[in-house]
Amino acid sequence: MFQNIGEMLVLFWRTLKALPLAFRHGQKVLGQLFEIGNASLFMACVLSLFIGGVLSLQSGPVLAERGLSNLLGGIVGMSMCRELAPVMMAVLIAGRIGSSMAAEIGSMRVYQELDALRTMNINPIHYLVLPRVLAISLALPALVVFSVLTGWLGGALAAVYNPKIAITFSTYYSYLDLVVDPWDVINGLIKSFCFAVVIGVVSCHQGLTTIGGPRGIGRSVTKAVVNSIVLILILDYFLTQLLLHFE
Repeated sequence: MFQNIGEMLVLFWRTLKALPLAFRHGQKVLGQLFEIGNASLFMACVLSLFIGGVLSLQSGPVLAERGLSNLLGGIVGMSMCRELAPVMMAVLIAGRIGSSMAAEIGSMRVYQELDALRTMNINPIHYLVLPRVLAISLALPALVVFSVLTGWLGGALAAVYNPKIAITFSTYYSYLDLVVDPWDVINGLIKSFCFAVVIGVVSCHQGLTTIGGPRGIGRSVTKAVVNSIVLILILDYFLTQLLLHFE
């Protein structure tokens, strides 16, 4: 475990050092942005719409029994910004994109394409890792913004059309505007950026260390997804503690 953590930290440092070369691989970064962002947008919005709806369905009746249903907009808004949107989008991207990164780079490692790149004096970290880490670091925060907006809409629809809650759109959004401030959105974006870096580095590391043929590729994909999700949840706790000190 400690060896893997050390290798991932070294990979992260080498990727950071290669950042000035990002413009040379702009086309690859744009391609990865399309794959990560645009191709995942619909799925992210559908997921967020129902997350917001479920949050309203669970919280709304309890608040309505106590005469506090007007506060539902603030609860849904705060929850989506600070926790649900960053964490759920990170888990979604880890499963959808992290597995793809690990499989693609892992197959190149198994079939000796990485050795061919080194033979042509092409650094695999510059050519393969940097564009993917940079693209996912830009795409995930953007997806979180769409997720937050869609989650707010899902919560509003569930609240307005549920007879046990029965509040208006104006009441829902007025309390949402009252409770949620720009720092809550920035909080979620900071978390999503950190989660994106973790997903990119972990997935690329698992791909670069793949051994054992097709079965090894399968193991690397599984490890990439599981390790990414575990690290996301652990990092979420520490980031929450850290960001609370800046409020």
